[in-house]
Amino acid sequence: MSTEPADHAAPLDPAGPADPPPAGDRVPAGDPVPGPDTEPRVVTTVPVRPRRHGSVAIVAASLIAVLAGGALFVSGWSLGRQTALTPGTPADESELFQPFWDTYRAVTERYAGGDVDRKAVVEGAIKGMIGALEDPHSQYLTSEEFRKSLEGISGEFEGIGATIGAVDAEGSSSSCTELGPACRMVIIAPLRGAPAETAGLQPGDVVTAIDGEPLGGLTLDEARSRVRGPKGTPVVLTIEREGSAPLDIEIVRAVIISPEVESEDLADGTVGYVRLSGFSDHAAAEFDRAIAEDVEAGRTKLILDLRGNPGGFVTAARDIASQFLADGTIFWQEDADGSMVETKAEPGGAAVDPGIRLVVLVDGGSASASEIVAGALQARGRATLVGTTTFGKGTVQQWTQLEDDRGGFRLTIAKWLTPDGTWIHRTGITPDIVVDEPPQKPGDDPVLDAALEELGAGAR
Repeated sequence: MSTEPADHAAPLDPAGPADPPPAGDRVPAGDPVPGPDTEPRVVTTVPVRPRRHGSVAIVAASLIAVLAGGALFVSGWSLGRQTALTPGTPADESELFQPFWDTYRAVTERYAGGDVDRKAVVEGAIKGMIGALEDPHSQYLTSEEFRKSLEGISGEFEGIGATIGAVDAEGSSSSCTELGPACRMVIIAPLRGAPAETAGLQPGDVVTAIDGEPLGGLTLDEARSRVRGPKGTPVVLTIEREGSAPLDIEIVRAVIISPEVESEDLADGTVGYVRLSGFSDHAAAEFDRAIAEDVEAGRTKLILDLRGNPGGFVTAARDIASQFLADGTIFWQEDADGSMVETKAEPGGAAVDPGIRLVVLVDGGSASASEIVAGALQARGRATLVGTTTFGKGTVQQWTQLEDDRGGFRLTIAKWLTPDGTWIHRTGITPDIVVDEPPQKPGDDPVLDAALEELGAGAR
């Protein structure tokens, strides 16, 4: 199943925990971006500050050097003229870029159908360039889309509260970008307590129409935009669900405030349970406090619930895994040039004592940063994983805001691998104990029951 954000499964409301854009110099995982409206805003991202490109200055310096040589005056003049026609183009790629500049000049100088909005033309070129990658986690965003994505970091947005992904005609995970018979929009997970859950949306529901309009030809992002909207307004999703006839579900949009950390004690206070729904820096700090409280209370059996968590910041994933790992590798990052960078545990975790037993709950909605944490704890032998196979998002996205109010883009800039070097992209992580049993009645949770049994803690 493919998400659209860390970054990280694509949420149906502003960029959510799945793939959130960075604030300052942050590195999200995922998705999630990746993420609620994003798609799991994973999953995985390295923010960069806006900057002016230095390539023109380099070309200008080269031109001065050429003009300084009298014997090369003619060739220097030719280079200068070409640079003026193709500003910023690397000299060794001038032939490759020539058709682009020819087209741009033709459009801006000769188009007779009306005034040419040069800003829109440039934005369209950027969108097409990134779209040519056919990577569902790389995308150009208009100024408004980029702004909404940034708003999503706060954890508050207007929508229905669900994350989405894509599957092929057989229902298998897909990285497709345009919806149609072989690329279908699917609900990864509704947020707990959100209108999507209240209205009855379920993980695995395939969305075939929005307000009666089929989705064929739309991208996931375009479909998601149709689902978003002001609070108090309704949207009708036509759903195909296994074992039942197609049905229309009306959902009234609302302001979604997603608490990322929920904690309680189970089994007469002997087991600490923490549910994590996102990977913001704020969530990491809350999570650290919750685990510290459990340890201070003397609990030696802990459950970390990552089900339906689409991801978020990589730094948050590192901090959360470090609560259970005293040292060593949490994950590897493989950059575009093939270089490998190791991320290690931060010292000072509250539950690094191996005498504290840990079970992690996962499912198909656990993506990006969730998989970094689950993969590290499993590979290092620190936790037992219980549930179903995770989403399978093993890439990192970088968010870049463009100058002059021209929006921005997110771009896949690396792969991440588990401590033992496994790339889980599109395959996910298989739990140590697979529990694929649906609840028989409200309140049932076979996965949580299996976790308690594994800890020898008895009933809830």
